[in-house]
Amino acid sequence: MKKAILLLGFIFFGLQSSYSQGGEFLLGVNVGLPVGDVEDISNFDVGADIGYLFGLADIVKVGPTAGYMHFFGEDDVDDFQFIPVGAAGRVDLGFIVAGLDLGYGIGVDDGNDGGFFYRPKVGFSVAMLNIVASYTNISIEDNFSVGTLNLGLEFGL
Repeated sequence: MKKAILLLGFIFFGLQSSYSQGGEFLLGVNVGLPVGDVEDISNFDVGADIGYLFGLADIVKVGPTAGYMHFFGEDDVDDFQFIPVGAAGRVDLGFIVAGLDLGYGIGVDDGNDGGFFYRPKVGFSVAMLNIVASYTNISIEDNFSVGTLNLGLEFGL
């Protein structure tokens, strides 16, 4: 847990110093429905993301991202959490935005080691706001992964 908090602090300070160099700062919130292996132990999840994207070309942006995902356990299963940390890429076609986040989902609670994280996204852009649909997957073990279908908002600053 201490390592995860330290890592998040390092990323946020890095994002803050990068902010003055030009680019786009993003804040996001989302809700999701667990699918696949995890749908039997969780019925709902919420999350938040922060990122900073640098423009590579007129329509292509990349940068670091970090977030928090909280899964609500069903019946006698405890809630569990992840801190996804990684890289984000976006293609902005005007009113349509597509992207992919890749990295590692750090398991926050005891017994949760985390795993490889990916999230393809597609959304509609309205001014400084994106309405985003995504699929999130964290591969915990060879035979178990945590997947969700998400709907959320991204705010560009």
